[in-house]
Amino acid sequence: MSVPTPGEYVNGLARHLSAIGALTQDEWRDAFAAVPRHLFVPDVAWASPNGPGSPYLVDRAADPVAWWEAVYSDTVLITQYDDGARGLAAGGTMPTSSNSAPSLVAKFLECLSVADGDRILEIGTGTGWTAGLMASCVGAENVTSIEVDESLAKQAADNLESAGHTPHLIVGDGEHGLPAMAPFDRIHATCSVARIPYAWVQQTRPGGVIVVPCVNEFSDGDGHLACLEVGDDGTATGRFPHVASFMMLRGQRYDPRPLASYLHHEDDADKTRTTLDPRTIGQAGYAAEIAIGARVPGCQARLCEADNGSGEMTYWLVTHNSWAVVEYVPGQATYEVEQYGSRRLWDEVAAAHQWWIDAGTPGLDRYGLTVTPEEQYVWLDSPRNLIRAGS
Repeated sequence: MSVPTPGEYVNGLARHLSAIGALTQDEWRDAFAAVPRHLFVPDVAWASPNGPGSPYLVDRAADPVAWWEAVYSDTVLITQYDDGARGLAAGGTMPTSSNSAPSLVAKFLECLSVADGDRILEIGTGTGWTAGLMASCVGAENVTSIEVDESLAKQAADNLESAGHTPHLIVGDGEHGLPAMAPFDRIHATCSVARIPYAWVQQTRPGGVIVVPCVNEFSDGDGHLACLEVGDDGTATGRFPHVASFMMLRGQRYDPRPLASYLHHEDDADKTRTTLDPRTIGQAGYAAEIAIGARVPGCQARLCEADNGSGEMTYWLVTHNSWAVVEYVPGQATYEVEQYGSRRLWDEVAAAHQWWIDAGTPGLDRYGLTVTPEEQYVWLDSPRNLIRAGS
């Protein structure tokens, strides 16, 4: 069997992205053809499947065909674990940099709705691939990318040089934006945030666009791509056109401790039973998570299956001073609930889930987000219809 040439791999990826509807705009098709992904992937990386399965190592020297196939598949390629604490081949616990799945990158970039000459600020250079794609589209002189990790920034600069693109590269904390070069027409973040820094709104011109993956604590890392337009009044408002999970902005990372470590005063917990199957909430999906997260702020949630094959599950709900645990056992009609702290988290979450049902189980396309100098809030259908805690 003949092995495709690099050009065939590049063109094949562009055709695939067009066929699945991820790549619809000619200017971005041209960019994907002009900026080969393989120039931005190290010789050793971890391919993370979109579906079930754990990341697996791809090594260009050991198996070049597997490496090329991974690079030109619609797959996330992890390029750093644990902030680079050890060599990439050794793996790690927490992915901290990656070359994102091409279909998501394409959707992300098309949401920017760029025009010729637009000045773009990218938060999180990573491998440099998206900076290269944007430089190809609007000109390198119009793209500035900021990266907090010096080692990643250096590698990205080398990658971009090999691809023939020279956007402005800055080493610094993107959470603060880049006021010295503002205003920008577009801000593009390659990291997820729980709170959109207002500096990004301030540094985007009225009518400009901010595209950023957003998460809330309740979503267990699942995120939603927010596409916001900045108004003359200093606010930014928009909707969630796609599901998108990225690594967290380093200044907003969640506590990585196991949720079980939050439990305390277990002997003092209130013990009750519920007829509501915790899986109904834990597996309700992205749209429900947005609503529940807005109505139950600060609550982390996770549904964990027992590893003994019993089918039993534990639904964890925690905040800094309250917790709840709901135990699912197959065949039972009621489920044990334990709650402790100033908040009754299971009661709050169950009520929020019921609110979502009563609202007609609205889908992702009906939600939006507004960011003001004082706060950010989620709304349903209209910015006037805010979703507040317990509202």
